[in-house]
Amino acid sequence: MGLRALRPLIFLTWGEIFSLFPSTCTDTFGPKFATVYTAKGTSAFLVPIANIVKTSTGSWHMVFVITALMNFVVVGLALFVLKPLRRRMLGGA
Repeated sequence: MGLRALRPLIFLTWGEIFSLFPSTCTDTFGPKFATVYTAKGTSAFLVPIANIVKTSTGSWHMVFVITALMNFVVVGLALFVLKPLRRRMLGGA
């Protein structure tokens, strides 16, 4: 079986790195390093949505605007939800 015959298998199973690698990293190196690959897997779901937005508007501008707004949402969640929750869980004031 040549390399050419394996191409469809590689294409169909390429997404497994995004589902298996975070758990392997977590088991091997701890939870600190799992977030990078989890973020890559999540972004793989958002790429088709960005493509739809780009196609419907005809420009990448709206994709970048939505991305910037999502960054502000993440910062707000980190500051106003995650930080107080973490402080409460650690028993700090």
